Amino acid sequence: MRTRKLALSGLVLLGMTAVLVGKPGDTPNSATGMVEAAKKYLGSLSEEQKKQTSFSYDDPERTNWHFIPRPRKGLPLKALEGQALKDAHALIQSGLSPVGYDQTVNIMSLEEILFLLEGGEREARRERRDPQKYYLSVFGTPDTKGTWGWRLEGHHISLNFTIKDGKVVASTPEFFGANPGLVDAGPKRAVRVLGPEEDMARQILKLCNDEQQKLCWQSKEAPDDLRGGGVVQPETTAAVGLPVSKMSEDQKKLMRDLLSEYLQNMPPDVEKERREKINAAGIDQITFAWWGSPDKNERHYYRIQGPTFLVEYNNTQNDANHVHSYWRNLAGDFNLPVK
Repeated sequence: MRTRKLALSGLVLLGMTAVLVGKPGDTPNSATGMVEAAKKYLGSLSEEQKKQTSFSYDDPERTNWHFIPRPRKGLPLKALEGQALKDAHALIQSGLSPVGYDQTVNIMSLEEILFLLEGGEREARRERRDPQKYYLSVFGTPDTKGTWGWRLEGHHISLNFTIKDGKVVASTPEFFGANPGLVDAGPKRAVRVLGPEEDMARQILKLCNDEQQKLCWQSKEAPDDLRGGGVVQPETTAAVGLPVSKMSEDQKKLMRDLLSEYLQNMPPDVEKERREKINAAGIDQITFAWWGSPDKNERHYYRIQGPTFLVEYNNTQNDANHVHSYWRNLAGDFNLPVK
């Protein structure tokens, strides 16, 4: 379902320093596209729809994020049709790379599988499981001057953007999940929307020697979920695990590819800024930690933490077939400082 294109060329050695290198090419300002797309989206709505999707920038709803099925404010995609629906998807695309957009719609499509698999009365199931039950919210007035933001959110997706004076100043929390994590439709038809994020991390663990394993493998028991789901700011506890500085070259390459898998979801300029901050803080300062079983289809959780960012990945629910993952900014999500 998801087309994979590595957005980064990797960890290379410049002297003694490992650097995360991006692919060459222009990085247009994604905020410009977001402003244009948001204006067009709002312009295609009825007055009632525009009222439903619009909030003031300082409305508490802006930071009221979560990835679980729950009542939500905003305008659902299912309320739109024709040009308005096209414009809604254009706004979503403005905040993602083609790979990231592909991942997003694939996650949405999993709701139809849950609708078919889950028991209960049909109408109640459809109310709970619907590929178009994803909500767009615009906070403030989209413009190249001033501050505004927007969000796409529903089950297993929460994408949050803040734009100030024509520049994206926040793109976190960024949450993606997948249930089922594996859809096995037969030979060459198995679908794992977030599979590479799991496979590469597991391989780093499996390549650990005894000393590395003591640092990396925190526990044979995995926590039930990510930390801080729905919390405005990420956890700021001290990093634990195996530092990149103590990894083998094969493990560093896997870490390169794993970070690529996460970074490539964002527009090129957002990805580039994240990568530059990682490099400035020092690749060797990143740590990788694992909890739970080392085997596929068994409960596990991992954490990648650097001075500037935090990644968590959890696959414990539904017999380890239900994935939660996020990328968060340790300087503060939503362009808000960590208190």
